[in-house]
Amino acid sequence: MDKFSPKKIDKEIISIRVSVDLLKRVDDEATKADISRNEMINQCIDYALGHLEKQ
Repeated sequence: MDKFSPKKIDKEIISIRVSVDLLKRVDDEATKADISRNEMINQCIDYALGHLEKQ
């Protein structure tokens, strides 16, 4: 098992515009997963980028 090594992850504040419907979906899913909206968006972006088709 790897040893735990706490580290600070650099983050930057950004602003994005999304439709009201999309934001509601994000919020609903975040609530179901018991995580913040921010964490849900970060995980969704990470997943999407990790699953892009190679061109």
